[in-house]
Amino acid sequence: MFKIQRTIIICIILISALSTNAQTIHINTNNMSLVYNVSNSKLYQLHFGPVLSSLKGIEYTGLIYNEAYPSFGNGQSDEVALIATHADGSIATDLVYKKHTQTTSDNIQTTTIQLQDERKPFYVELNFKAYQKENVIEQWVKIHHKDKGNIRLEQFASSAIGFKAESYYLTHFYGGWAKEMMMVEEQLTNGTKCIETKRGVRSTEYENPSFILSLNQKAQENNGEVYMGALAWSGNFKFGFQVDDQERCQMIAGINPFASDYLISSSDTFLTPRMILTYSNSGKNAASINLHRWSRKYNLRDGDQRRPVVLNSWEGAYFDFDETKIKNMMDGASEMGVEMFVLDDGWFGNKYPRNSDKAGLGDWQVNKKKLPNGIGSLIDHAESKGLKFGIWVEPEMVNPKSELAENHPDWIIQRMNGREMLLERNQLLLDLSNPKVQDFVFNVVHKLLVENPRIAYIKWDANRHLQNFGSTYLETNQQSHLWIDYTKGLGSVIERLTTKHPQVIFQACASGGGRVDFGALKYMHEFWASDNTDAYDRLFIQWGTNHIYPPIATGAHIVKSPGHQTRRQIPLKFRCDVAMGGRLGLELQPSNLKKEDILFTKSVIDSYKKYRHIIQFGDLYRLQSPYDNDGFASIKYVTQNKNEAIAMVYSHEFHRRNERNLLKLKGLDENGIYRVVEINKISKKSTVDCEGMEISGSILMNTGIKVDLKKPYTSLVLYLEKIEN
Repeated sequence: MFKIQRTIIICIILISALSTNAQTIHINTNNMSLVYNVSNSKLYQLHFGPVLSSLKGIEYTGLIYNEAYPSFGNGQSDEVALIATHADGSIATDLVYKKHTQTTSDNIQTTTIQLQDERKPFYVELNFKAYQKENVIEQWVKIHHKDKGNIRLEQFASSAIGFKAESYYLTHFYGGWAKEMMMVEEQLTNGTKCIETKRGVRSTEYENPSFILSLNQKAQENNGEVYMGALAWSGNFKFGFQVDDQERCQMIAGINPFASDYLISSSDTFLTPRMILTYSNSGKNAASINLHRWSRKYNLRDGDQRRPVVLNSWEGAYFDFDETKIKNMMDGASEMGVEMFVLDDGWFGNKYPRNSDKAGLGDWQVNKKKLPNGIGSLIDHAESKGLKFGIWVEPEMVNPKSELAENHPDWIIQRMNGREMLLERNQLLLDLSNPKVQDFVFNVVHKLLVENPRIAYIKWDANRHLQNFGSTYLETNQQSHLWIDYTKGLGSVIERLTTKHPQVIFQACASGGGRVDFGALKYMHEFWASDNTDAYDRLFIQWGTNHIYPPIATGAHIVKSPGHQTRRQIPLKFRCDVAMGGRLGLELQPSNLKKEDILFTKSVIDSYKKYRHIIQFGDLYRLQSPYDNDGFASIKYVTQNKNEAIAMVYSHEFHRRNERNLLKLKGLDENGIYRVVEINKISKKSTVDCEGMEISGSILMNTGIKVDLKKPYTSLVLYLEKIEN
């Protein structure tokens, strides 16, 4: 009884407050609204969800999600977005509304809301960009002050968003090396659920800075209210979801404040990374399409340009190669129709040659014993075979056994006070909070590209976490800046490089999927989803990854069998068909393939080139999940004009005599007539009876077609072309 009375009293007080000098701020896209209300100088969130055609009377609904940017010390919230210790020792901050501006231009509505502490010259600016057609909102925060002395920021979220429903189901993505982007869904109960990382580098291994929140039911592909979000940050992150006794859910998301107190003077400005948010009232597939379309247009480098088919040398050669072996690999790549050859680790170091992961990292000179004629000779050979040339680097790292470590020990992140340094993969981490180290890392890659201007692709790797913690560059009272300044330093270096070398493709690789985030994709063309190239495991890795991040950016390679990681025997067609689901590439030694396998792989590459515009720029529809127990998985890509589509079906388990897959497609024109053609065939007989037939979009989506796949690791790829409207 007391709980009910308390809730009623709170609502009456809040309604009364909102009725006094009320003012609303409407941030909206075509299908989504985020509404704030200003009352008694305070800023509250009133709505986040379906677009509102009119806001008249919203302040009288009685629904208060939360304060827009709750701060510690004002008694308004359990979970807070901001904790600041002021120069006089005061830890209380009470933010009040000052003013806001809002403009719309070229599909983007921009909103800035200025808040100020009611007693101190301390300012918080909430910034929003609302992308109208893509139904995506970016939010970030700017913090500064004009007080005497420094202010210590102890928490500094990018976003504080409230939700209201009877129940909440949270999906997040987890998994370490070789098992990235696994999915788990759980119902949120009272209390706080945290998703976070404290690893500093390779921060998207184990957890990814993204989420799916479904209201009142588990997330469905094509129905129900669903929110998706991701933080554009390549460092430590933290998401907190708190469900309170009024059945409200509040999300606080941003940089992880763990060991990251940050001092700012009156001349400093602290910017948080961007939080990316979208909403769908027709299930999570529509929300994914929102993020993919937005990313390709606004947050993926050259997101409108086709990605080449790549052969990477790693699994075909590892460290054991010379010039002849690499040129032979290029010959095989060319024969199969590959467009880009990438030389992986092992090409550098002289005093300490890079023949294993134990030495040479940091000494970026060509190894003359392996490559006596240098990189230029390899580029010449690649181009003579119709290939472009790319190369692997890991410039953030250093082996103790290197000339760099001998000459600049102060450039290495260390535990200080003579403590033993912790090695991972026999290497240490350079201190990118230091501008001199930033310049060194920049010049490593810049010099390589200047001396070899025909290099067309950089694979940027990072193979350890930030475990040692200490900077010889940062002041003693600023050691806690290291987590943040490292990530900002890395972003600055990559931005400088991409500005200087706009024609070069950059891949974010960090022991596989350790840098899969929108912060990296602002500067990179793609990411390496996982070092695990096993086609069965990749069904799950790519399924999870492409809930948030677009297939065009997802490196997916055809590999040998048995696979190098799992030793699983998988037929070539299945390996090819899984790899076609992203940016297609190869990770093998062509000379190890049988002639018939070379011919089949060539045919797959030719098909991918012909249809990659559908996969790379089309909308992805998830049809059947590999997580379900029926042993089938299927996806589909559709051009936005609905004229063409590619459907992919995978059987990853044994199916008995009468167990067949009924495939119902999505995203087609119901009134259109489509011709159905199987591609990547290994025999004349098709696994669908409708091969070559003309079928209406309505039938394909509502009745479906039967697919005759029964053995494990068998698959089907269909091309659909609309021939009549």
